Amino acid sequence: MFKKGDYIVYGSTGICEVVDVTTMHMDGIPNDKLYYILHPYNKKGSEIFTPVDNKRTVMRNIIPPLKAKELLEKIEDVEEFQIPMQKFREDSYKKCLRGCDCREIMGLIKMLHHKKVNRISQGKNFPTTDERYLRIAEDNLIRELAFSLGTPEEKISRYICEKISAPAAVPAH
Repeated sequence: MFKKGDYIVYGSTGICEVVDVTTMHMDGIPNDKLYYILHPYNKKGSEIFTPVDNKRTVMRNIIPPLKAKELLEKIEDVEEFQIPMQKFREDSYKKCLRGCDCREIMGLIKMLHHKKVNRISQGKNFPTTDERYLRIAEDNLIRELAFSLGTPEEKISRYICEKISAPAAVPAH
């Protein structure tokens, strides 16, 4: 269980501060049921009320600094996200973001970034759905990595962009 003052990742919302753990005094809600009151880190003034035992939304600790560093150092090793069926790609994106797995989200960012570069190089538009999920994935992952490492978001963003934009190394024969 998280405690007041903890910073956690709450589903696709991203980083939230636990501002209280309390019961809700409302009709139809058991008096002994505990709720987290969360303040999203990137949306000042908004609150989320969620049961402590919420099974539908992933709630987890922020990635530890060592794991964050490791993920950044090994971006090249992260496999691109795979979409089982193009027809349901938006559902795949949502599921990935709700899963809150930093490595999987990095794979989504890589895949969407490469897709964007390829489409633009062919003179095609990048679909707005893909653009939206690329932005959400980048915002959430970059914010979490920056928070964990105590580094400015812009620095993390530039680093990821450089790493995933770099051409793959061609093995020498």
